[in-house]
Amino acid sequence: MNIASAKIVMPAEDIDEITRNIRLILESGRLILGPYTEAFEHALSSMHGGAHAIAVSNGTGALEIILRALGVQGRQVVVPANTFFATAAAALHAGATLRFADVGAQTMMLTLASVERAVTADTAAVVMVHIGGAISPELDAIKAFCEARGIYLAEDAAHALGSTYQGRAAGTLGAAGSFSFYPTKIVTCGEGGAIITHDAAIAREAVIHRDQGKQAFSENCHIRLGYNWRLSEIHAAVGLVQLRRLQQFITAKRAVAARYDQRIAVLDGVTPVPEGAGVRSNYHKYVVLLDAGCDRAMLRSMMQETAGIQLGTGVYDVPLHLQPVFSGMDNTGLQVAEDVCARHVCLPIHSDMTFADADRVITALAACLARLRKTAAPLVHEGDLQ
Repeated sequence: MNIASAKIVMPAEDIDEITRNIRLILESGRLILGPYTEAFEHALSSMHGGAHAIAVSNGTGALEIILRALGVQGRQVVVPANTFFATAAAALHAGATLRFADVGAQTMMLTLASVERAVTADTAAVVMVHIGGAISPELDAIKAFCEARGIYLAEDAAHALGSTYQGRAAGTLGAAGSFSFYPTKIVTCGEGGAIITHDAAIAREAVIHRDQGKQAFSENCHIRLGYNWRLSEIHAAVGLVQLRRLQQFITAKRAVAARYDQRIAVLDGVTPVPEGAGVRSNYHKYVVLLDAGCDRAMLRSMMQETAGIQLGTGVYDVPLHLQPVFSGMDNTGLQVAEDVCARHVCLPIHSDMTFADADRVITALAACLARLRKTAAPLVHEGDLQ
């Protein structure tokens, strides 16, 4: 039986509830910005300490709206070199210029030192990306550095719904945070995103921008260069039901992560990326670094072909400054990002995995790593992994 790197978990009773709600939505004729979107926003607000919650069509749009509201147009935005394309694209679409920053060798996230090197007199905002659900233990130091210089700190919390840092929720740690509800995320709407902020002015701008820059939903008066970032009622209905499962999903994934931690502690050739002091990750990803010289492509192939186990490289296998679309930009001083992008893999982790599944992953990983150290030996077979 194959083990996928990620999986959408939607119990039958949730599917039944969503189906009933979709029928009610279709019968009502109110397909956008209606009661389900409002209920979804209220649920997000409640779980983030009463912060303003604005639901939008995707996580990319959520981050772009935040950066537009922060007034980055014509100025510089700093993003880590190892993040998804959308983080950088949101800054460019918001009218900013990009500056890539290196990351920490252990956290794979921005460090105070890398931010200090990257910012200039023209920097308007720094985007912290919470990799795999973890949060940088240097976040408070980075925030203080930014505040002292009048630089906004924004959060790309696409991976981190439900994660906390020093007891504070991801998305509430800077000026505003963006979330994604893409199918691979811990909670999904199918497609969707949200903005979380305690700043009423940012929240007002977000509501305006998501609906074509209109002054009000019922008026044909456009006061901003907005876009169609509205979330449909059907997507909100899916997300609302999924959101109730968030803590259940996190508890299950953290149990699998603890099992991995226990087994990997005695395994040669691989080092887990630590959760970090004061951090409670949702374990959207379980990220490990392979020893230098390990053939990652061969390892992934062996795990799939011999054990039916899929390893991901989702945080991310090619750093942004090496992506063709960003060719010609400054790519100096980003060696750590290049190294961790080339050496990491993500072990399978989802909320209906069992300890037996986790043990099978580690047993197969140990066998494949051992075989890779003996490159002349034949590929491992399923029977060898027992």
